[in-house]
Amino acid sequence: MFAIRAVTKSDKNLLPYLCKTTRGATSKTASQVAAGANGKIVAVIGAVVDVQFDDDLPPILNALEVANRAPRLVLEVAQHLGENTVRTIAMDGTEGLVRGQKVLDTGYPIRIPVGAETLGRIINVIGEPIDERGPIPTNKTAPIHAEAPEFVDMSVEQEILVTGIKVVDLLAPYAKGGKIGL
Repeated sequence: MFAIRAVTKSDKNLLPYLCKTTRGATSKTASQVAAGANGKIVAVIGAVVDVQFDDDLPPILNALEVANRAPRLVLEVAQHLGENTVRTIAMDGTEGLVRGQKVLDTGYPIRIPVGAETLGRIINVIGEPIDERGPIPTNKTAPIHAEAPEFVDMSVEQEILVTGIKVVDLLAPYAKGGKIGL
């Protein structure tokens, strides 16, 4: 903080230049990590798959898809290991994966369909319906990892969760928002 004050006192034009340069570098880095980066599998240990990329690494929590795989296999980036290698977690079985197999970066995190059309439907972690009722007719999707709500947006008011079981509701009512087990 002291260094910033010293810079602003000595040269008033330097601070806006530094801020603009930093913003430019950030946006350039984000645009360099584009969808469609190709990688190859270098190791498979259970549900953990290491993928090596030639160029830029995909960000953590990005979705990767294994190419030429009949049941679609999505990998989620969990860790950057160095040497252009990422450690991922497979969202399905890894049987049949081999070293050298191609992997494609989707450019975004795993997304699932949302909205009124999803009510009563059963979907898996990668957003595919598994209830044998056909595809979900919606274009709205949301990432499976969402930002936490701001502290000021959280409710501090205590509410009782009505379970519909009279004995539980009368003798041991549950607070809404807490962890319970019946």
